[in-house]
Amino acid sequence: MVNRRTPVAVAAAFTLLASAAACAPQESEPAAGGASATACTKDSLSTVTAGKLTIATDEPAYEPWFADNDPANGKGFESAVAYAIAAELGYDNADVVWTRVKFDNAIAPGEKSFDFDINQFSITDQRKQAVDFSSPYYQVRQTVIALKSSKIAGATSLADLAGAKLGAQVGTTSYKAITDVIKPSAEPLVYNSNDDAKKALQNGQIDGLVVDLPTAFYITAAELEDGVIVGQVPQVGDDAEQFGLVLDKGSALTGCVSGAVDALRTDGTLGELETEWLADVAGARELS
Repeated sequence: MVNRRTPVAVAAAFTLLASAAACAPQESEPAAGGASATACTKDSLSTVTAGKLTIATDEPAYEPWFADNDPANGKGFESAVAYAIAAELGYDNADVVWTRVKFDNAIAPGEKSFDFDINQFSITDQRKQAVDFSSPYYQVRQTVIALKSSKIAGATSLADLAGAKLGAQVGTTSYKAITDVIKPSAEPLVYNSNDDAKKALQNGQIDGLVVDLPTAFYITAAELEDGVIVGQVPQVGDDAEQFGLVLDKGSALTGCVSGAVDALRTDGTLGELETEWLADVAGARELS
């Protein structure tokens, strides 16, 4: 895939997420056991492998979150964020071990084979029944994309999507946006990955695909010759949708990982990584 580094217009969103916490999670994201500054060091953290930080993501790992399906290269927003968190906790790049875990398996109940998973996981109350989340590292919107030849390519409102056949990856907030916000008359189709959903779009099996906004910009610019962004969907639920790192339920690492995310937000690192790696999200119209 082509690696793109283009500026973004969303850094201001992080001002809404600012926190003064150093090694404790935000109040809305309580961590098991809490954490102190002295406890959040490489030597004191209880990780899957002593002295290493095991980070999981899906297979494949998509642009612009990762580059070339290689999370270990440090390229792409989430890969860069993962390494920044590791450094904040005292781990060198060589101490980071990557593993692959499917999206729905990562958020299922049960002991985890990773220290944290980074894979565009929206923080939801339902998911928090099974796993811990870190403080949010990105605020996101869901977006409908289509082919230029699609009957919904010119849609300007949710009402224009009422008769559309839409698809999304299984277990995602993208799917929830279809069922809870768009509410088309046709049953939405579910796919194991965005790659499968994109192929269904290209083959005419669905009229549109729902993905997060940065992914929408990348797919329509770099992967679909005739792709178009139809528009942004209103937020799912009452609160702004945010991505968080997934940890084992009750993990002793949650407080320290959240503290690292908070520190990176406060010192501007998260905003800088957005600017470096995520596509410009200005100009995508609202579907109301």
